[in-house]
Amino acid sequence: MLRSQLLDTSNSRGRIVALLKRGPLTADEMAAGLKLTGAAVRAQITAMERDGIVQRTGQRAGATRPSQLFALTSAVEQQLSGAYVPLLIELLRESAARLKPREFRALMRSAGKGLAAAFPRSTGPDAPLATRVNDVGALLNEQLGSTMEVQRSNGHYVLRGSGCPLAALTEHHPSVCAAVESLIGTLVQAPVQECCDRTQRPQCCFLVG
Repeated sequence: MLRSQLLDTSNSRGRIVALLKRGPLTADEMAAGLKLTGAAVRAQITAMERDGIVQRTGQRAGATRPSQLFALTSAVEQQLSGAYVPLLIELLRESAARLKPREFRALMRSAGKGLAAAFPRSTGPDAPLATRVNDVGALLNEQLGSTMEVQRSNGHYVLRGSGCPLAALTEHHPSVCAAVESLIGTLVQAPVQECCDRTQRPQCCFLVG
């Protein structure tokens, strides 16, 4: 789910997220805070558990029996944080200042290869290249918020995006694209060449094969 949707307090899901940002709560505590029925909150919490937004995290003692506590999952808390991009920009600035361009690009490629280990693979290296490319494109869209489409051009497959999920970084550090190039190459198990457009509104482009 997109960060903007999680922060949208015009709906009950967004309002529950806003409450849980302060700490774990029971369904009844959330219901009281939102002025909703306990049944309505429990139905929403069940759906949010299924979607990986909230998780059970212990119990709170009650007058007659303990009540289940719910909290935001760590993945959602990370998604809601606004600190990651400024810190990453500063880390990249420091790295680029201390390293030679060749060393900085090598660092980005190594980072992309390491990131690939965190991505699930639905196809093996023996699958047709078209299948591998399509699967990686879908994976990047799901995991990174990309807008990749698979195209064919001069005998190559092209992963092309209508935007760039790392635009805040690539504007000042084009070598960041090498990290994504390495990530895609590791996942698809084929040669990949970055051909991104970084003028005005950055757009991703990677030639595969």
